[in-house]
Amino acid sequence: MTTFLRLLADKDKAENLLTTCTALRSGMNDARVFQVAPESFRVVPGAPFAYWVSEGVRGLFTKLPKFESDDRLVRQGGVTGNDERYLRLWWEVSNCQVPRRGWQWKPFAKGGSVSRWYSDISTVVIWDFSRGTFGGYTGLLHRPSEKPSSAEHYFKGGLTWPLRAGHFAPVPLPKESIFSIRGYAILASSSELLPLAALCNSAPFDYIFKVALGRFGFPEFVVGILQILPLPKIGERSRKFLSQFMVRAWSLKRTLATVEETSHAFALPAVLRTRLGDYDPPAIEAELARIQAEIDAVAFDLYGFNEVDRAAVQASLGAANEGDTETTPDDEGDDEDNAVPIDQTAGLLSWAVGVAFGRYDWRLATGERAVPAEPEPFDPLPAKSPGMLPDGVEPFYVHASILVDDQGHPHDLARLIEEVLVRVEVLVPEDVRRWLQRDFFPFHLQRYSKSRRKAPIYWPLSTASGSYTLWVYCPSFTSQTPYTAINDFVEPKVQQVGADVTALRNKGSARTRDDEKQFEALQAFELELIELRDTLLKIAPTYKPNHDDGVQITAAPLWPLFRHKPWQKVLKDTWAKLEKGDYDWAHLAMSFWPDRVRQKCKTDKSLAIAHGLEALYIEPEAKPRKTRGRKRIGGNE
Repeated sequence: MTTFLRLLADKDKAENLLTTCTALRSGMNDARVFQVAPESFRVVPGAPFAYWVSEGVRGLFTKLPKFESDDRLVRQGGVTGNDERYLRLWWEVSNCQVPRRGWQWKPFAKGGSVSRWYSDISTVVIWDFSRGTFGGYTGLLHRPSEKPSSAEHYFKGGLTWPLRAGHFAPVPLPKESIFSIRGYAILASSSELLPLAALCNSAPFDYIFKVALGRFGFPEFVVGILQILPLPKIGERSRKFLSQFMVRAWSLKRTLATVEETSHAFALPAVLRTRLGDYDPPAIEAELARIQAEIDAVAFDLYGFNEVDRAAVQASLGAANEGDTETTPDDEGDDEDNAVPIDQTAGLLSWAVGVAFGRYDWRLATGERAVPAEPEPFDPLPAKSPGMLPDGVEPFYVHASILVDDQGHPHDLARLIEEVLVRVEVLVPEDVRRWLQRDFFPFHLQRYSKSRRKAPIYWPLSTASGSYTLWVYCPSFTSQTPYTAINDFVEPKVQQVGADVTALRNKGSARTRDDEKQFEALQAFELELIELRDTLLKIAPTYKPNHDDGVQITAAPLWPLFRHKPWQKVLKDTWAKLEKGDYDWAHLAMSFWPDRVRQKCKTDKSLAIAHGLEALYIEPEAKPRKTRGRKRIGGNE
């Protein structure tokens, strides 16, 4: 037997080490002292140095069947090799229009932050059903196959989880989804998935997983270890309880997401969500805690943990070894469970902007439209969230997807926001226009940035000083939108301001001091409007936006018209890369530089497929294989 001392959770290690050693010498019991035969570590695959774990827990690895057995599979998904090219956030693309025949955007589970019970999938990936791979994908250097890893298991539904997390928390993976190299998947029969999801979210399962990993705190929950974990037989009674607990927990956690604009579950902003009932975050969190306790109790019984082992599991919750809390470059933010709440007034106003643009349905807030029925955990994700305006329904305000920050104008966005709030009987905050001018776009950009992508959908195109702003709606932006902006907004404004300038100029020496100030201001404003018009006229003839390129590339040609400096810099850099040829897979590159892109298609099969120009691609000649000749001896063959 070997003696081990465990003081990882102790703050004053020096003092507690002395106390523990004193107790050990005197033969007194100390919870930090463990007597273990090192050969017993071999019972656990990989022989992790888990000296603090009881013989009973280690014995589970030999007594129970492995997790991957019967019809259960644990798999790692595919890697695109270029997420910037193949991935989008779900609101960037239109499911109504496919990029090419046989291609579709599909939900792509790629890990990210941990969220127990329910987690929305914000990213989508382009999938070519005719070739059975990502659209334009031709393999990678280390994996030349055109088929991504585990492609035969895509679209079936299952459970998925992120690689690194404080606790193991797989969530339902909806059908018609693809899992990735960092968004792993558990695949099983439909009747087994719910109880399996509940069991895997239990404290005992998390504990066993970490024992096998040999690391607590913030480990990597890898596929290879999960495949060999012990899994108890789940009887019919336990199966029923676990399934019910899982469905309820999933529903409760999804309810919390119904106030998040970027979620597939979004219904209404938090200020209005209570009108639909069943939205009480503190009560929901309390019930989730009770469900967790119930699931843990069932799991403890299934695994046969005694009281000592149960106490050890409880003591391990939240514990972290030194260095375990650090993140890696692949981590994508804080846990969703600990996300900072969104300011409720800003969320309300943002929703009102969406209503004004025809994105969201105000009738949910007035009771004129019933809330759609809640889906099942493994149902395919919808093309629209419940809060979005259904197809074919007249929007709150009919317009050409361009609104303006111009007091008195019939398409004035600030006025429309106020009208939306009045319609739903909410107190209108003070100075909506000031919020729109100063606070909205930074808030919107932050909220619509996920998974290392920035994808704002409301674009403020402004004069140099920001004194005049056109707000355009990205999903409805077409090659005609710049002309509409010029003809219906900018040019009439130029004429109006020009008339005011002329009137003041004609006053001549009769102009007062206030007239002079106004005269100078209007002249500067007129020049800014002319510059805005001329910039749009310069861009419009060759600008053919395609939303499958993503928001960032689609907006890049307009970078001089954005005044938010961080976003302007992103777009300016993106435009420079487009000019350089870094994004020649994009439709926009083809519209601006067709000769260059077509030339590249001759030698790049992936680009040729992306642009539907496979006929241009020339397969390189196979290199002749080198043959080994006989060695010469003494100069003779």
